[in-house]
Amino acid sequence: MIRINLLGVERQKVKAAAFDISQHTGVLCAVILVLASAGTGWWFWSLRQESAQVDADTAAANRETTRLKSVLTEVQQFEARTKQLQERVQLIERLRAGQSVPVQLLDHISRSLPDMLWLTDLQQEGPAVTIQGRSTTLIALSDFVGNLGTNALLVKPIEIVNSQVEPGETKNGQATPDLISFTVRVQVAGIAPSEPAPRKKGRA
Repeated sequence: MIRINLLGVERQKVKAAAFDISQHTGVLCAVILVLASAGTGWWFWSLRQESAQVDADTAAANRETTRLKSVLTEVQQFEARTKQLQERVQLIERLRAGQSVPVQLLDHISRSLPDMLWLTDLQQEGPAVTIQGRSTTLIALSDFVGNLGTNALLVKPIEIVNSQVEPGETKNGQATPDLISFTVRVQVAGIAPSEPAPRKKGRA
């Protein structure tokens, strides 16, 4: 009868298997260690990249903030200057609106003066304007009144209140021409007559 020792064969297989597993475990641990080191290195590198990008973005944002502050200051100065100019323009417009009638009136009167006629006084009370002057001829006075009536600023008819002849004088044997003193009253269109101030009642 033949006997086979199976126990020794099994022990040899178990030792071989144990040896193989131990070798694979070391390799596996080495691979895991390498992968962990590579992952940690990549993660650290990515963090540094992100940190550098954040620093760059922060620096760019700071530069942009500084630039915008300067631009905002310039805009505020421009707005302040624009506001001042607008206020000046509005003031000039108000002054023009308030002085338009007197300026037009004086301009028209000065343009209406013929030769050999000059003015000595001009007064305005509400819409009524009284003009006094002197002339060497009645024709010059007539031309002056006719010229005044050519502008729609004045209401027709234009009234000659009075005209008087002032005889000339003789100086050094030479006689001066007679002068005609006159008073003309005109009404300015578009101006309401001023109302008299109410009288204050005295105490009883």
